[in-house]
Amino acid sequence: MARRGRRGKSGRRIGLKRRPELEALAPAAVMAERPEDLNLPNAVITRIIKEALPDGVNISKEARSAISRAASVFVLYATSCANNFAMKGKRKTLNASDVLSAMEEMEFQRFITPLKEALEAYRREQKGKKEASEQKKKDKDKKTDSEEQDKSRDEDNDEDEERLEDEEQNEEEEVDN
Repeated sequence: MARRGRRGKSGRRIGLKRRPELEALAPAAVMAERPEDLNLPNAVITRIIKEALPDGVNISKEARSAISRAASVFVLYATSCANNFAMKGKRKTLNASDVLSAMEEMEFQRFITPLKEALEAYRREQKGKKEASEQKKKDKDKKTDSEEQDKSRDEDNDEDEERLEDEEQNEEEEVDN
C-alpha cells in the first residue's frame, strides 16, 4: 500500500517548516535515542554539587535532578550558540572563540574571564605535555643510539677476543710443531 502524506495543490509533499535555530541541535537530537541521553552523568553532577556545598549540607534527589537538567539544558544551549558562530565562519568544528562568543551572546560576560584563564591553563598544560613527550622521545632515541654503540662495541670486543684466542691457539700449535 502506498504511503500518503499531506500534499499541496501542486501535488508536492508538505513537510515541516525548517527552523535554523533547531537545526543546530539536530546532530545531538539525532545521536540521542531518548531525551534522557542528553543529560549529563549523575555522578559528575553529584560530585560538582558536593564540591560546591559546605561539608554537612545534603541535597535531595529532586534538587539534584533539577540541577542536572538545568546543567544539561545550559550545555546544549551554549553548544547551539557556539555552533551558530562556527556556521557563520563556515566551519564545522567548534573552537574556544566560538564558546567565548556564545557566552557573551547568552549574556554570561562574568564567565568569560574565568573561561579564558582556564583555557590558558589548559593550553600551558598541553604545551608542557607535548614538550615532555618530545623530550622523552629524544631521550629514548639517545638511549637507543648509545645501546647500539654499546652493542657494536661489544661485538667488536667479542671479535677481538676471538681473534686473540685464535692467535694464541695458532702460537701454541706452532710451539708444539
